[in-house]
Order: sequence, then structure tokens, then C-alpha cells
Amino acid sequence: MHDTVSFDIEHNRLVLIDQALLPGELKILSLHTIEEMEAAICTLQVRGAPAIGVAAAIGLAVLAREIEGDYEAQLLCYAERLKATRPTAVNLAWALERMLAGSHDPESLARQAVSIWEEDIETCRRIGEHGSALLRDGDHVLTHCNAGRLAAVRYGTALAPTYVAAEQGKKLHVFADETRPLLQGARLTAYELAEAGIPVTLLCDNMAASLLSEGKIAAVLVGADRIARNGDAANKIGSLGLSILARHYGVPFYVCAPFSTVDFQCAEGGRIPIEQRAPEEVTQAWYARRMAPADVEVYNPAFDIIPNENITAFVTERGVLLPQDLSK
Repeated sequence: MHDTVSFDIEHNRLVLIDQALLPGELKILSLHTIEEMEAAICTLQVRGAPAIGVAAAIGLAVLAREIEGDYEAQLLCYAERLKATRPTAVNLAWALERMLAGSHDPESLARQAVSIWEEDIETCRRIGEHGSALLRDGDHVLTHCNAGRLAAVRYGTALAPTYVAAEQGKKLHVFADETRPLLQGARLTAYELAEAGIPVTLLCDNMAASLLSEGKIAAVLVGADRIARNGDAANKIGSLGLSILARHYGVPFYVCAPFSTVDFQCAEGGRIPIEQRAPEEVTQAWYARRMAPADVEVYNPAFDIIPNENITAFVTERGVLLPQDLSK
């Protein structure tokens, strides 16, 4: 599979897989304007916290090379516009702040963007190695949303343990929640696992309790868009309910994420901003006709907060950490 995000240095372009078209069409986007980049992030052509961060870093490097006029002012304006596209995923702000922390000349920014891209691949690989050690050959795991290759440059976060396990010769079976309302589990997770030859079974979100009650799931693996200092974690809407179910049925619940996802300025989950998305995603996104009355009010948060007591451990590139370990 093509890397989810890459930097075409020769033509000065941010290159992305258009995830909004999957699984029906595999289309590669080549972007060079701020408007194209803002739209790609806002409309989920690129999504997943690590992928968004890498895309923003490369995007800023691309934009820097084409600035005419007041270089510093325009560069900071571009960074602020990119940062404003998705408020919950901390990797976006982290990557942009890192880009602006050193020299701002275009070639230095390009080198920094390449470093962030390379580090994402290595970080996710290490997450996969630490996570694979928690799983046995033949295990069944449950995941929510998409935190695989399509959510990062190459390995992903929550699915990295399954990819590394496969490389190690372990045979795992992944059960994937469809993930309403945008069906990232059905469109993306099922797609990429099938492409990789890893057995996958799709289920509706409201079937997870039934599945967990059967005692066949060895672990729940999810990603995170922001982790508070106390170990509360924001992830795709539905993750809170899944963590409650896992705790009830005694199934380990692992949050797999790079350490950059930890926001040490955020004390607890209640302070994490939650993105509210368009009501049309719920009422009519995937059908030719409306699924609800035209005047109905819609509650459509993109994320919810998993409390630290529901999290068995965090799987990071630094190892497997308990929630209380983060503040240390």
C-alpha cells in the first residue's frame, strides 16, 4: 500500500491517499495550496492523529517554499490555519510547534518535515513491537475506528501490533467496529486489513457487547487523539462505551499511541476540546435519501473521553505504561 502521507520534494507537494473515497476508489492527492490542505484535513481526506500531524508538517514545508512577501508573517499565518482545522488531535499542534521551534528557512523546514515523517514510521513500528508482546498466536482482538496504516504514515498505532505480529509469524484475527457515523472501521480498517491479508470480521458498533460477552476477545486495541496528563484519553466517539464494556467483561483495554499524543498541559480529560461535526454526517451522509426528519436536532461529537480507570495500559514507543505512569 502507498504510504498514507508523503513528501514529494522534487515537485514540492504534500501527497496523500484520499481516504474519503475508500474503499471504492484509491486516489492519490498532490497538494500545494493552503486551501487544499485545510480541505483535506477538515473533510477527512487525511485523518488519524499521527497522519494529520505528519501532513501538517509536510504541508507547512511545502507552503514555506512558495511564500512571496513577508515570509515570517505568512508562515505563522499558514501554521495557525492548519492548526485550526481539527481541535482535538494534539499531534497536529505538536507537529506544527516542532516545525516552528527551529530555523524557519524553507530548506530547514523541509528537513524537519522529513524527520517527522521518518520518526512516525519508526515510532509506530515500536508501538507494534511492544503491543505484539501482549498478544499470543491465535488471539482475537477488537478495535474501534481506524488506527492502522491509514491513520499514520505506514504501521498505524492500534493496528501496529497486528501488523508486527503478522511479521513475527503470529496469526491474529481482528474484529472491527464499523464506527458510526462515518464508518471508518468499515471503510478503512476492514479495507487495509484485507489488503494486508490479516483476517478481519466487521461488526456494527452496537454488537460489541454481544461479542465481548462470548469471551472470545483477548484484548481491545484503540488509538487516541489526545491523552491528558492523568491518563484520560480522547478517541473516536464510541470508545468510552467500548471501554466500559471491556471493563465489565474483564477484557484488557489498551490505548496504543505515540508519546507525542500525551498533552502534559492538559490535566484531565474534561479539559480536552471535543470537535462537534456537521449534523448531515448523521442524517444523510451515506445514503441517497435522508435517514431522519429534516428538522430533527443532531448530537454529533467526533470524540469521547475514556477515563483512566478503564484503560489497562498505554502502548507507546517507549514501552507499555500504566495510566499513572504518564505524569512521572
